[in-house]
Amino acid sequence: MTSILTLSRVALSLASEAGLVHILKDITLTLPASQTVSIMGPSGSGKTTLLMVLGGLERPTGGTVNVAGRDLGSLDEDGLAEFRRDNIGIVFQNFHLIPTMTALENVAVPLEFAGNKDAFKLAEEALVAVGLGHRLTHYPGQLSGGEQQRVAVARAFAPKPRLVLADEPTGNLDADTGKAVMEMMFGMTRANNATLVLVTHDAALAGKCDRTLHIKDGQILNAKAAA
Repeated sequence: MTSILTLSRVALSLASEAGLVHILKDITLTLPASQTVSIMGPSGSGKTTLLMVLGGLERPTGGTVNVAGRDLGSLDEDGLAEFRRDNIGIVFQNFHLIPTMTALENVAVPLEFAGNKDAFKLAEEALVAVGLGHRLTHYPGQLSGGEQQRVAVARAFAPKPRLVLADEPTGNLDADTGKAVMEMMFGMTRANNATLVLVTHDAALAGKCDRTLHIKDGQILNAKAAA
């Protein structure tokens, strides 16, 4: 299989008043393209930090991160932003929608940044795909939590990214709404032949992925495929 992500001896340490804190420790990992991968571990184990490193939102203090054939360490901040725009979609637990923009405008933003002349047409198609064709002109404050997360999912998938990173995307949703959102994400991942890397505390949700990574104290303990 072609790999979408390759990490070689990745480490991340930050200075604190108590001294150097080692958040990620010597992580070496290869993930094939077009898979769904969950990351599980206790709070403070480094799950979210690892996800941010994969997306180029945090720079490791050691090792290399290669995404879709690019060494992220070779890119400056502008280069990283352009690479994310063209290759990576991100879904956060807290939605991160722009409150002064409608659902349609929120989804169109990354497409416009990429210079896509059909930004609003594609944004509308993405919102229809997540069941929000009737909410195009609504602002985030007029939407339920589940609807806001659907907008965030539409925004992440609308540019057809090769890699989608999701950090506890159901963490602020009730069980039924969370299940519906994840079914949409899995379906859109398959439809776009993308790779989904998902941080979750939910073992049942993790079990729906092709592969599960367990992290503890900044180290990958194992990496097993789902049965």
